[in-house]
This record gives sequence, C-alpha cells and structure tokens, in this order.
Amino acid sequence: MSVPRVPRIAVIGGGVAGLAAAHRCVEISRERRQPIALTLLEAQPRLGGSIDTECVDGFVIEAGPDSFISEKPWALRLCERIGLGPRLVRTNDESRRTFVVHDGRLHPLPDGFLLLAPTQFWPLVRSGLFTWPGKLRMALDLLLPRRPAAGDESLGSFVTRRLGREALDRVAQPLVGGIYTADPDRLSLAATMPRFLEMERTRRSLIWAMWSQARRAPASRGNSGARWSLFVSIDDGMQVLVDALAAKLPPQGVRLRTPIRAVVPGSPWRLVLADGSTLEADAVVMATPAHGTARALADFAPALAEELRGIPYASSATVSLAYRREQIPNPLDGFGFVVPLTEARALVACTYSSVKYPGRAPDGHVLLRAFVGGALQESLFHQDDGAMAASIRRELEALLGIASEPLLTRIHRHPQAMPQYHVGHLERLQRIDARLAPHAGLALAGNAYRGVGIPDCIRGGEDAAERVWAGLPG
Repeated sequence: MSVPRVPRIAVIGGGVAGLAAAHRCVEISRERRQPIALTLLEAQPRLGGSIDTECVDGFVIEAGPDSFISEKPWALRLCERIGLGPRLVRTNDESRRTFVVHDGRLHPLPDGFLLLAPTQFWPLVRSGLFTWPGKLRMALDLLLPRRPAAGDESLGSFVTRRLGREALDRVAQPLVGGIYTADPDRLSLAATMPRFLEMERTRRSLIWAMWSQARRAPASRGNSGARWSLFVSIDDGMQVLVDALAAKLPPQGVRLRTPIRAVVPGSPWRLVLADGSTLEADAVVMATPAHGTARALADFAPALAEELRGIPYASSATVSLAYRREQIPNPLDGFGFVVPLTEARALVACTYSSVKYPGRAPDGHVLLRAFVGGALQESLFHQDDGAMAASIRRELEALLGIASEPLLTRIHRHPQAMPQYHVGHLERLQRIDARLAPHAGLALAGNAYRGVGIPDCIRGGEDAAERVWAGLPG
C-alpha cells in the first residue's frame, strides 16, 4: 500500500502578505488534518518587509507601518487567532485630531472632517484653514448633480468636481498623500476609496451622505466599535505581529537570504533560486512586489508579467527623532500634522508617535516620526541621511519650534515599496486575473493589488493560501 505524498507549498516573500499566506496554509493543514511541506523563501536577512521595530532606551521606533485600521477586520481577527489580542493597544482618543500646515502654521482639521468632506457645519464655518469662497464651494456639493457613469476617475478630479480645488489642495491631497504617498490626480478613486464613489451614486451629495452616516453612527456602533479606535497597534510595536506569525511556521521551512530567479510551470512547479539551485512545489504563492513577481514569471507568462510591470511604485522614508518633553514648546495636542504639496516643504507628514500610542517613549520624553518622499517628492527620498535629517530638523523648528538637538535620530528607507493605484487599476487587475487563471497552483498576494494596508495584505495572503489549497492534487 503506497503512502500518499505530502503536498508541497512554496510562499515567495516574507512580508506580512507572505507570512499571512504561510500561516493560513498551516491553519488549513491543521483544520483538515492534511500534512503539508511548507517552504517560505525570503530574499532579505529578516522577515517582515517594511514592518520593522527597534526598541532602544525606552523608545519604540517603527521603520514602517505603526498600526492597522480596525474597520477592516482581517488584521484584528488574525491577531486574535495567534494570541495577540491582549497586546493590542488603541489610540489616545483624548488627542485624536490632526493638523494641516497652511501658510507656515498648523491649523486643526475641522471637527467632523472625514478625509474628503465635512460632516459638521459650525466647525467648518469657524475654521481658518479655508477661505470663505472655499467653504462656499464645498457647500455647493449639496446642489451638484451626480456624475454620469463614465469609467474610472482620479481622486483629484472627484474632489475638485464635488468640493472644489481648495478642499483638494488643503485637505484631500495631504491626507491621501499620507496614506498612499501618491499623486491624487493619477490615483484611482474606484481602487482606493470606492465608498465615496458609492456615496455619490446613491445619495448624490457627498456631504449629505456623510452627514447622514455620521448621524447613524452612534446608534449603529457594535461591540468592536466601543472597544477599538480607528487605528490599532501592538504594545511593543508591529514587529510583534511578524514574530508571532513566524513562530507559527515550521522553522525548517523558513529560508532567509534566498532570492529566486525564475518560476517554471509544471507538475510540480520548479523554483530557480539565485544560486542556480532549484526547489519543487505543488503550489506557489508569489507575495513579492509586482515588479519582482514580473521578473520571476516573465519567461513563461510574458503577458502577465507585462501587466505586473505596469503597476508603478513610489519610494519613501521615515525619520524618527526623540526629545525630552521640555525641548518642545508646541503642546503636541494631536496625533500629528500633514503638509500640502503647495506648502513646498521637505516632509509629507509628521506623527507624534508617543502621543498617538502609549509606551512609545519613556516618561518625560517625546518620539516624533516624519515622512519624506512619495510620488510627488521623489527627489527628497534620494538625499543622503545627513541632508535628510537636517532638512527635517529645520522643518520641525519652523513648525513646532524645536531648536534642540534630538536625543537620537533614526532613518529608514523604503525604495520602490508603495504601489500606485493609478486610474484604470481595477481594469488592470481584471486582466491580471484572466492571465493568471490558466496557471493552476499559482496565486499572487501583496499590496500591489487590492489594498495597501496591513489588513488588506493579510486578507490577500489568506485568500491566496485558500486558492492554492483548492488547486492541490487530489
């Protein structure tokens, strides 16, 4: 009697999407009592991709994402499943407001201004961030007709059409820039913020739809809404999530410093590693950036590779600085500030990390984190470390009055790490799916496809694991 062969699954890429895919494969194996041979290949000497946390002298310094959004449930659910529920922390709601730089000064974003549009009347009227013509132009949204269905539209076009140029330049562009490091005039509304598109379709007025939604919100909050704020982090930093996922994987199956050169289809699939050796697998999850996936698939799927190469990327950096509290004259009574492109400054945004989350700095100290680069300021990313740190310190002195030397400075760079969902992105995904369909046993995951945040990457990784399991022999 022959012994059934154990299915072999390979996950390429050890960022959060690849880790989620590998972990889900382990979960399914346990649920179905079906052993597998799992291999996770990562080109770098560590797992986690852009997620990396350094704890030094009582400061918790994030190289990349510092939190995830709770409205999308996949990250919360995963944290609960792997035992991190008690370690999740919420934002300091007493300081939950954002500032916008305008004419060299910090202006609070009006209460009730939700990303693109206002939901409260009097805070908007009293705000010094907008001119009276700008406020009246926003109010015109209440009277404007719907846009006829005519294909994809850029976020910049949508905001300008509904709310006016001032709303785009002073709020939407800097807020969206902080999320996507993107050019709003090229960013696809349907791919990034489809709920605003749906608001126009169903309620016509964006402001009216958001006002109605805000009135219903208190009565519709569930238990999760009462427990969690919009953003959630982990007590000792996001690296805890990476380490917890890695601990759930078979240690002999994780191979670091192992880049791949090509993927060769067949039964089984064959992975050609950079050193010329090969690895066989019955199913493969590619959780690498789209440009890296394109290189690996180019020989056998040139049309698919061409679509993947068409997804552009932007580079960004974070500059973290630590101070004693008395060195900062600003009250730091918010989560941080964003900087419109029209201000022509050397940073995109700055987060007051130790105000936003507990435990990020020792008592009596402050941790700040500035963001540099992105699609609209790519040249600033290419400064050397000394020039970048000096330019950020000049900006913090001008905006927050900080003239003192920081206690420490950390710069983390993320080259070609943020995909840009340009107009037509959803149509590109349809073509990618069509070209991927004939290749059973191959799935794609990562932030290049259906969301750039941690919950989106986790969902994509878990979905990829489900797909390759469904295609395993037998």
